[in-house]
Amino acid sequence: MKTALARHDLMDMMQAYKKTSLLRTGVELGVFDALATAPATAGALASTLGIHPRGARILLDALTAIRLVDRTGEHFSLTPVAAEHLVRDRPDYLGGMVKVMSSDWEWDALRDLSAAVRAGGTVLDVHAETPEYTYWEDFAAYATKVAHPTAEVMAEALAPWAKEQPELKVLDVACGHGVYGYTLAQHHPQAVVTSLDWPNVLAVTEKHAERLGVRDRARFLPGDMFTAELGGPYDVVLLTNVTHHFSEERVHELVGRLGTAVKPGGRLVIVGFTTGDESPALDPAPYLFSVLMLVWTHEGESHSVAAYNRVLSAAGFGPATVHPTDLPFRVLVAEKE
Repeated sequence: MKTALARHDLMDMMQAYKKTSLLRTGVELGVFDALATAPATAGALASTLGIHPRGARILLDALTAIRLVDRTGEHFSLTPVAAEHLVRDRPDYLGGMVKVMSSDWEWDALRDLSAAVRAGGTVLDVHAETPEYTYWEDFAAYATKVAHPTAEVMAEALAPWAKEQPELKVLDVACGHGVYGYTLAQHHPQAVVTSLDWPNVLAVTEKHAERLGVRDRARFLPGDMFTAELGGPYDVVLLTNVTHHFSEERVHELVGRLGTAVKPGGRLVIVGFTTGDESPALDPAPYLFSVLMLVWTHEGESHSVAAYNRVLSAAGFGPATVHPTDLPFRVLVAEKE
């Protein structure tokens, strides 16, 4: 059972943005990279980074306060978690995700939460549904590290079936970084992946195809997932981290459209936040994500597995098998009947 909230928890909520700001600033200024080689004083760090000594001292003390930095005398060093995840050239680097999870776009959108609650949807002129929204370039560039483990869960779920297919034509819808489709291509040499997204995003996607060694089996389809000519038919269609932008009715429309491009016996994969039967207090992530969708889309929110199964059934798919991940995402795999 969850422990009841106390007064100090409310105070923490009121100032949680300060910790986010400190983490963002440390990454953006290169503080963690600079401290990776050896401890340094605030003055030495200020000289290295070209920042004001007073600013460096206050920032480093505050980073110490939130346990990203340690201080011994006048010298500052990285804590283990910062050394592992916030140094740019280390394998488990996550610092780039500040461009995604604490981006200016999200901060600006959430500033209008009260207005969005009153209106029942976004009040922004430019938002997550705006064609060629610049945010998606950052998402494609920086979210790969988080996507890889979930993509491996998806690949493992498809593996027994996929390895038996003589060819594997894959359509990755609203592909972003393209990691889901390219992970399948890495596992299956017969796979050819068509990546569908806005042209400004596909410029980033192509770089990941090259980096992951599958550029020769990658095709690029610029356009809107609701209107682009899909081609096909495909053995696998991937719909990852995008259905939460829409109402269930709009997801029904999209999945119905994509279903016409899937071969009989083929697979549709949906990845994203999903709600269950338990209280939001026991599974908070999808409900908190729905808040972002409230301020950033017209009708988007996290959907339940039951809602997805209704949509899948109407589009000619069997019920989804559900695969948990180490993130608050689920991977849903459904067969075209």
